[in-house]
Amino acid sequence: MLHGIDVSSYQSTFDPDGLAFVFIKATEGRSYINPKQTSQASRARKAGCVVGFYHFLWPGNITAQAQYFVEKCASQKHDLLAVDWETTGSGTRASNAEKDRFIREVKKLRPTHRVMLYCNRSFWLNYDTTSYAGDGLWIADYVTAGKPRIKAKWRIHQYTDRPLDKDVANFSSKAALQAWADPSRAALTAEETEDAEDVRLTEGVGDTGEAEGGEEAREGGA
Repeated sequence: MLHGIDVSSYQSTFDPDGLAFVFIKATEGRSYINPKQTSQASRARKAGCVVGFYHFLWPGNITAQAQYFVEKCASQKHDLLAVDWETTGSGTRASNAEKDRFIREVKKLRPTHRVMLYCNRSFWLNYDTTSYAGDGLWIADYVTAGKPRIKAKWRIHQYTDRPLDKDVANFSSKAALQAWADPSRAALTAEETEDAEDVRLTEGVGDTGEAEGGEEAREGGA
């Protein structure tokens, strides 16, 4: 397992020592841009971390949100991209269909990037109906690192938000994560082949039982 964090504008600085990856909030809706994303990404890159950016999704105007995200985020070639699907500051949420459409729009606009879904366990079990997570699922469930309470295949697990959001990635090495981040490779590695088979067997199979509540919405607006 690789260790990483995800940050928003609330984290003016962070210590990248010992981290393999850093996800950075880039945009939200169609009106918010993280003013610190460029400096945050630079700090992560200088430390040798794999960098990712995410967009906080609001309902409506999905195509416009996808365009806003890819145009405004400070991504470079083969950085990871993700959509953050959770309850907004106004108590609303994008539908499952809107989530799926956003991922597909971003993948169309940025075909040289992996595009992932971030959501918490409650959304995955109670609101998701298609099990579509683009190139990989980033699941939030505040339990033991690497042991989220779902059966579907996951790539990244956010296991706590104290003192900041901490994650683990299900890769054997940073080199493996860097290789996976490039979707243009002609052939799958043996590890990816095995993962693809796991997805075929497990994708869409959820746990039963009581799900936790949604996370607090982060700053910004539609």
